[in-house]
Amino acid sequence: MADNLKLEGVSLAFGGLQVLQDVSFETRKGELLCLIGPNGAGKTSILNCICGLYRPGSGRITFGANDLTRMAPHRISRLGLARTFQHGELFAHLTVVENLLVARHARIGTNIVAEGFFTRSVREEEAVHRKAVEEVLDFTDLERYRHEHVGALPFGIQKIVGFARALAMQPKVMLLDEPSAGLNRDEREDLARHILRIKHELGIPMIWVEHDMQMVADLADRLYVLDHGEPIAQGRPEEVLKDHRVVEAYLGTRTTMA
Repeated sequence: MADNLKLEGVSLAFGGLQVLQDVSFETRKGELLCLIGPNGAGKTSILNCICGLYRPGSGRITFGANDLTRMAPHRISRLGLARTFQHGELFAHLTVVENLLVARHARIGTNIVAEGFFTRSVREEEAVHRKAVEEVLDFTDLERYRHEHVGALPFGIQKIVGFARALAMQPKVMLLDEPSAGLNRDEREDLARHILRIKHELGIPMIWVEHDMQMVADLADRLYVLDHGEPIAQGRPEEVLKDHRVVEAYLGTRTTMA
């Protein structure tokens, strides 16, 4: 399919430290692919390679006909890859609406001269972007916080704002880096509901880094497991979570995780 994201033999090292070794997988339409593994397994490093923050030492990353392996991060973003971060990385002094409008930068087609004169075309385009943001606010149940400064919001709401900001980019693929970290049970349930709506209503493929094994077992379509940067298993959750290599990587024992 034209918009598949594909990693082929991706390896990454920092000096003598091997971070990733021969990582290969491909997204599928509407699929929630979860990357799991112990701390330091290389999960976030994979997302950083996809986004262009890290440059793999070998291997290839493609998105449709586009080779992302040496592409600049801003160009990768414009192709339709959106990313959330473990710690939000939001603009604390801006409101929720303003944070989501920032995410529309890749869709802006006006130039600085027209914007300086605030021409009719600029006004019309701004209306389009604001409408898109309103739709995301409604989708993620953030309307009540629209004019709140992000820095004043509870941490759990900030995580949802980060999630909404990625969605405001109208992505073709979403990269979710531990979106549930630091959330309480109710907030995790809200997040799970948003993820499932994206999957079923929007059909956007997602690559999801996660440590909450209950969420993984309940939501993921497919798992890709790393240990010390090397892939050790992949497949459906009910199969992978019983694989002795996965159990040993997490627990150091052959006791079943299920």
